[in-house]
Amino acid sequence: MAEEIKLMKGNEAIAHAAIRYGVDGYFGYPITPQSEILETLMEERPWLTTGMVVLQAESEVAAINMVYGGAGCGKRVMTSSSSPGMSLKQEGISYIAGAELPCLLVNVMRGGPGLGTIQPSQADYFQTVKGGGHGDYRLITLAPNSVQEMADFVGLGLELAFKYNNPAIILTDGIIGQMMEKVKLPDFHPRRSDEQIRQECPWATLGRLDGRAPNVITSLELESSIMEKNNERFQKKFKAIEDNEVRYEAVQTEDAEYLLVAFGSSSRICQKTVDLARAQGIKLGLLRPITLWPFPSQAIADLTSHVKGILVAELNAGQMVEDVRLAVNGKVPVEHYGRMGGMLFSPNEILDELKKLFNL
Repeated sequence: MAEEIKLMKGNEAIAHAAIRYGVDGYFGYPITPQSEILETLMEERPWLTTGMVVLQAESEVAAINMVYGGAGCGKRVMTSSSSPGMSLKQEGISYIAGAELPCLLVNVMRGGPGLGTIQPSQADYFQTVKGGGHGDYRLITLAPNSVQEMADFVGLGLELAFKYNNPAIILTDGIIGQMMEKVKLPDFHPRRSDEQIRQECPWATLGRLDGRAPNVITSLELESSIMEKNNERFQKKFKAIEDNEVRYEAVQTEDAEYLLVAFGSSSRICQKTVDLARAQGIKLGLLRPITLWPFPSQAIADLTSHVKGILVAELNAGQMVEDVRLAVNGKVPVEHYGRMGGMLFSPNEILDELKKLFNL
């Protein structure tokens, strides 16, 4: 089959990928700058071709609880929103994590706190990576930096969610969501039958079978000793994810004397900074976390063997920098440079900051 390459926005790529990866149901609510995901799905009308349910819920709270129900049936289900909308979904996300159900979430970040601005931001790192809802849980967190990865990470997110029975999230921002690039769309993946779901997801509740009661899906446990065992099981699962699913990209780090660490749209800007620095004789490299959780702590720690200093560039007041400092553990200085409120930094701006901070 010939490759199908199209020019589209990042948000549109997520919608098309959801259809092609056999998503059974999307439940969402409009909010800028991610509304094109829902709009594209409605325009494509996949319920006529693949049978996919697309529903605009009455609220973000309703949408995440519809995801909870669909996930409990073993279906491939997803939702998307932007920062304030994700805040409203936190209780439901915690319930889904506590019930150990797979689903895919998408957050196209905008500035905050509060309603903030509709301009792009990366200020939801704490909310997502540290857990915005209650309890000891983790979200498998993928951070794309291109429209192609927006499409690809739909498939990867679903794969990891079902592998570990845990919610996965694509944490992106308004820049990647709104920018247009060429993207190779995935082939169509067939939706699974109920019989396939019963075989692949024996925990799913699909109604009565041969007079037997269906499985009960819940995150509630009133006996403290049992709840502790549940949490111990969660932590073993999270450790397995940390051991097996770390992903990152290293750009010219082999001989780097200084290192940039950035994710998402910021990493694209930093790639140009690396080129500018190298042209001036500064041996600069870039490490881009692709999984924000599990975080590539060891990869960053390993680079301290030859790196003299690290600059973390984020579109926030300083969030991921905390995890970089934990990884480095004081071996080299770690500085932060960020812009807020929808303002972006330029490659030259980052280079100037690097020179100033490290006296280059």
